[in-house]
Amino acid sequence: PPPDEAEVPILMYHYVEDLPPDADAIRRDLTVSPEAFEAQLQALAERGYHTISLDDLYLHLTVGKPLPDKPIILTFDDGYRDAYTVVFPLLQKYGFTATFFVLATPAHYESPNYLTWAMMKEMADAGMEIQGHGRDHVDLRNRPYDFLVYQILGIKEAVEYHTGKPVHFFCYPSGQYDDDVVAVLKSAGYWGAVTTQYGRVHTRDNLFALQRIRIRGSDSLETFLAKVEGRY
Repeated sequence: PPPDEAEVPILMYHYVEDLPPDADAIRRDLTVSPEAFEAQLQALAERGYHTISLDDLYLHLTVGKPLPDKPIILTFDDGYRDAYTVVFPLLQKYGFTATFFVLATPAHYESPNYLTWAMMKEMADAGMEIQGHGRDHVDLRNRPYDFLVYQILGIKEAVEYHTGKPVHFFCYPSGQYDDDVVAVLKSAGYWGAVTTQYGRVHTRDNLFALQRIRIRGSDSLETFLAKVEGRY
């Protein structure tokens, strides 16, 4: 039988790049340097962590699929270009996979700061998970049904079309959602969704409110490991 709960850290990142010179406090907080990120991956590898997907976590909680020792999930929000230029090669270097929550509109217009569909396809073919964050980065609360379908089903269909891989998980833009959003996610065929709420213990009942651990630009390696190991 499946377990009642699973303790798996789901790490949340945004930018992994050298800080732009005009970066404000928010951007600094959301940006991890490539050097720090590689040190984090190296530390995870040395300590025997195994990256799994959100599908793996779902199947563990619903049908008891076994997880490896020291499972961890790496997630990256918004689908920035550095996910392809910086994050993807470093993950491959250490034999890790990750989940990237992407937007359709910047990809459609090939915005230089975001992933293109071709990049997403290459990443998906290499074992990365490309999942939904909405067509656009908008607050989904208190929206009409048709708008929610456009954003939620729209990104699922777009990513599946361009990558050839299923989309089972959603990331709420800015962590904001209401009951209507969850209802549309379920009817669109999603298996779950991640929040910006802090936590590491997951149950079948909170698959649409999965908690994550925010990794900040100011985190030292010691702080990072404390967060991963549940000592923070």
